[in-house]
Amino acid sequence: MPRFKLRHRARPTLNYTRPAFRIKDNRLLLVGGISLTVVWSRPLPGIPSSVRIYRDTLGHWYASFAVEAVVQPLPSTGRSIGVDWGVREIATTSSDAYDLPHPEYGAKAVAALAHRQRAMARRRPEPGGSASRSYLAVRSQVAKLHKKVARQRRDTARKWAKRLVREFDSLAVEDFRPKFLASSMLARKAADAAITTTKAELIHMARKHCRDLRLVNPANTTADCSRCGARAKPAPTLSDRTYDCSHCGYTGARDKNSALVMLVRAGFDPAGAEGGRPDRPPADQAA
Repeated sequence: MPRFKLRHRARPTLNYTRPAFRIKDNRLLLVGGISLTVVWSRPLPGIPSSVRIYRDTLGHWYASFAVEAVVQPLPSTGRSIGVDWGVREIATTSSDAYDLPHPEYGAKAVAALAHRQRAMARRRPEPGGSASRSYLAVRSQVAKLHKKVARQRRDTARKWAKRLVREFDSLAVEDFRPKFLASSMLARKAADAAITTTKAELIHMARKHCRDLRLVNPANTTADCSRCGARAKPAPTLSDRTYDCSHCGYTGARDKNSALVMLVRAGFDPAGAEGGRPDRPPADQAA
């Protein structure tokens, strides 16, 4: 059954459609004679169709405009790249110069966060009681630290994604969904990596700049050879960081091999590889 938000727990938000607001002299005018001063983060690329006014966990007010996306094509480079997601490194690509290391923003902030959470636990109000000023102040500090880490992750993801779409026309990206990692021993490190956020930023940048991005099924990408297409049996375990093909003798880093497999499966020519994987013969010819 749906759960209804309590008024004292839900953050205030208001949505306005086109007849209920307008922008004049860099001020936001809302229905009812409300005039707001807006600190613009960037100029609007077009005429907004709606606006949402909301308050975040820090008590800051924001105006989020819905504007039709504007395509900004980039010059063609004729290059392609494969992207494999991971935990040790957020993204391993088929080119060494474009790997995305794990910055560990959450791990760096864990000591300060634990200190403030303990202080908040000591000041927690009794059930039914009102929160003290010190409790609200510490809670605001916790929210501020969480937002700082989230902004650091998103900023790193955006810069890396913009760098990729500038240099490559075609991107073969692993369609990885790290939800299952939440119940594993790597849950904290995987959550700190923010793979979903990085993947979403890369997809957004590719659409914005008219790049050919293809999501590749991640099944057996660690077991297939990027050179000959043979499948290792048994499949390499998570502790095996080197891929050795017994069929063609290829040896390389496991994640690099997976990134090249992404390129082959997407139908792109591997950048920097000796050659693409040949087509497998039909079953009757192989027999």
